[in-house]
Amino acid sequence: METKIDLEEGWGIIQKEITKLINTLEGNPDSPLYGLIYSTVYTICQEKPTDDKCKVLYSRYENVYKNYLESKVLPAIQEKNDDVSMLQELVKRWANHKVMVTKLARYFNYLDRYHIPRNKLPSLKDVGFDCFRKIVYEKMNVKARDAVIVLINREREGNEIDKGLVKDVLEVFVGIGNEKGKDKLDYYVNDFETAFLSDLVDYYTRKGSKEITALECLQMEKDRVSYYLHPNTEEKLLKEVQGEVVPENAQQDLEKEMECKA
Repeated sequence: METKIDLEEGWGIIQKEITKLINTLEGNPDSPLYGLIYSTVYTICQEKPTDDKCKVLYSRYENVYKNYLESKVLPAIQEKNDDVSMLQELVKRWANHKVMVTKLARYFNYLDRYHIPRNKLPSLKDVGFDCFRKIVYEKMNVKARDAVIVLINREREGNEIDKGLVKDVLEVFVGIGNEKGKDKLDYYVNDFETAFLSDLVDYYTRKGSKEITALECLQMEKDRVSYYLHPNTEEKLLKEVQGEVVPENAQQDLEKEMECKA
């Protein structure tokens, strides 16, 4: 490659390789030349005035995600006709997005090293994950949450469900927070757990305590935590179940019984 390159010419090279990555994510395997992306970004950013060109590249980097998520990813999830297919597509697209962000952030790394710290901008990974959150997650999280709760209630009724799928969907709720670089459960708690616990209370209120023993209820809900819920949900979940299915004067007896079963 020449030591100098025009911004628009360079962006054409970068865009061509990004299109190959997108084709691969869409199920049409291609072979992006990631080193070519890195070297082109580096060369463009060496041209003066450096900051102006870096600013353009940073903006276009963000637009790559916006355009792809709006034109391909969100429609692919929304067009599914049933809840299970919708959840499967959401999980697939989240996994693909993590791959895309990891790769592109690595090859636009020059911006992370110099332009971003100098201008106090969000990191490349933060930009990528924020785009997914705003464009996909914020439009789909309620529908995904409700679909998961329906599946969990089916399981409570004795039906078989895809526990792996439920776990994967809930990892999207957790991951949206964790990808900010911290172990944050805000999205999981606010967008899933609160509604889940409220529905749990409604479920056991409707069912009453005659069809199933309190010990069976508690054990099944504990199993759910181990299968697919976040561990932090267990204490809140068991508290709600005990409040609904266990008479106050029987709480101590139940606790002793559970200790014997452990």
